[in-house]
Amino acid sequence: MTQVLPGAHGADLSMVLPSIGAHLDVPGCQDQLGLPAATRWVVLMVDGLGWQQLQDHRHLAAQFSDMQGRPISATVPSTTGTSLTSLGTGLWPGRHGMVGYLFRPAVGEPLVNAVTWDNGPDPLALQPEPTVFERATAAGVEVRSVVPARFENSGLTGVALRGTEVSGLVDEDDLDDRLQRTVEAVGTGERSLVYVYERALDHTGHRLGVDSPQWREVLRRTSEFTADLVDALAERHGDEVAVVVTGDHGMVDVPGHHRVIVEWEPSLLTEVAQVAGEGRMRQLYTESPGSVAARWRRLLGERAWVLRREEAIEAGWFGPVDPRVAPRIGDVLVAMRSDWAVMTTAYPKELDLVGMHGSLTPDEMLVPLLVEGGRSVDGGHHG
Repeated sequence: MTQVLPGAHGADLSMVLPSIGAHLDVPGCQDQLGLPAATRWVVLMVDGLGWQQLQDHRHLAAQFSDMQGRPISATVPSTTGTSLTSLGTGLWPGRHGMVGYLFRPAVGEPLVNAVTWDNGPDPLALQPEPTVFERATAAGVEVRSVVPARFENSGLTGVALRGTEVSGLVDEDDLDDRLQRTVEAVGTGERSLVYVYERALDHTGHRLGVDSPQWREVLRRTSEFTADLVDALAERHGDEVAVVVTGDHGMVDVPGHHRVIVEWEPSLLTEVAQVAGEGRMRQLYTESPGSVAARWRRLLGERAWVLRREEAIEAGWFGPVDPRVAPRIGDVLVAMRSDWAVMTTAYPKELDLVGMHGSLTPDEMLVPLLVEGGRSVDGGHHG
């Protein structure tokens, strides 16, 4: 099976905000994506929206199908905490340090959950790199985020979205409220950047699977919301506003008979101190990486790519890796191929998941970059 590395198709999530920043006169930003010119921007992050899944369901997503689009890659692992921090900072994980869903921030410390922030330290201490949102705010851009209110002070928000003024949604299902808050935020100041987060597609995929009737309905509804947003913004701001839609990862449905439970294969846990990561991308902490990697390779065979930390870094999975970040990456990385997963009873909630992500397959790594509005570089309308 093909392995997709960050930067596939010449672009990845870390390029999105710096490319927008170039059009907002944010110092140090360059447009590497060929975006239109605009002074007001919306970035709609649809959690769990993969490029491959969108291609398979274009008939359900008229607005997304109408937008100018191309695939770009997530960063590794293809998981929310890593991707959102790559988006927010404009950096790959080897620099920003959010190296997975569940990882060890330093030797001897408990595992940190990048989403729930269980055992999480101060966000600024864990991820000190400035975000593009902070840089834009410093350059005089009005920066807002329209996200669930309970995320306003979360650890992941502190790591990935620092520099935004939060407009908190009390009811995530109230799409009219979300649209109104977004339109209001876009209209602030002379230049604006608004980040909008939608997570229903991801939650539905995890619970019921990609292509379930419920998943298809959420995709249709999200596309309709985007169409209403594009129309409302164009009515107020004409071609001064542009909307970018992207995702943080795709998803793979994992059947029950393709789940390897480590407790049922005791040799997998030999010499392993901590099992981190997630079902599609396990990160193992061990003082014996050579023997652990060899053991996992023998047992999993063609079902996984198994690399030691040094091999994964050399292969470019994490981009250039800072010395402070390297120890956070598992000593052994187990990236599942096809539709397999490695599970553990230590994390029982995982066992209920249908859709999963985290590995390097096209279904997980490729996400859409869809653009509507703005002006072309020669002054014409872009849309």
